[in-house]
Amino acid sequence: MFSVEALPTVNAVLNTCSAVCLVSGRIAIARRRIELHRFCMLAAFAFSVLFLGSYLVYHFSTHIVTPFAGTGIWRPVYYTLLVLHSVLAATVPVLAVMTLWRAWQKDFRRHRALARWTFPIWLFVSISGVLVYLMLYHFFPGRS
Repeated sequence: MFSVEALPTVNAVLNTCSAVCLVSGRIAIARRRIELHRFCMLAAFAFSVLFLGSYLVYHFSTHIVTPFAGTGIWRPVYYTLLVLHSVLAATVPVLAVMTLWRAWQKDFRRHRALARWTFPIWLFVSISGVLVYLMLYHFFPGRS
């Protein structure tokens, strides 16, 4: 039986998959492998959409707030990372959709211009999401 408590791990896996697809897509376009780039970027988008769905299910089905158990310098490190991640995560759906839309419309000049912003923000959000998960559930797990 599937448990809602497994969703943070599922979310970390989805974020990892998104990050891998983003980097692979960036490498593909640098090598002029346009079809591979398209596949990777659409896969990154799909993983991010699945993540968002899973994230919303988790947070709407439980009121559990997992407190950060780290101490010392790790507290400001964690909360700084969490705030940056959260603020930038709010921009990714808009940036990703706009960037994909411009490619879909074959407006590659504007696609590239926006992708220069979208790619690093989206990659940061994917990686920092995994780091937040690791810090919260593995590096500094809460006390039982």
